[in-house]
Amino acid sequence: MSVLTITKNNFQEEVIRSEKPVLLDFWASWCGPCRMVSPIVDEIAAERGDIKVGKINVDEQPELAAQFGVMSIPTLVVMKEGKIVNQEVGARPKNAILSML
Repeated sequence: MSVLTITKNNFQEEVIRSEKPVLLDFWASWCGPCRMVSPIVDEIAAERGDIKVGKINVDEQPELAAQFGVMSIPTLVVMKEGKIVNQEVGARPKNAILSML
C-alpha cells in the first residue's frame, strides 16, 4: 500500500474511520531526522498491507500537529479505532517503528 498524504480534509475518513491500524508520520521538509525516517516509513507502507500509513506535513497542517500535541518532529503516532495507542518522538530504526505497531 502506498503512503497517504493526510490533511485536515481527509483525516476523518482515512484515520479516524480506518478499519486498519494507522501509522502517522509528522514531518517537515527542513527536518534532517524526518528525512532519515521517511524512507523507512515508505518501506513499511510497501511491506505491510495490514496497516495504513500516512504522512502529515506539520508546516502545511498545523491544526493536526496541534491536535496531537506535536512539539518535535519526527513524531510517529499509531492509531487504532480512532484512538492513539502509541506515540514516539525522534528518528527510530525500522524495528523500533515496527514494534510500535
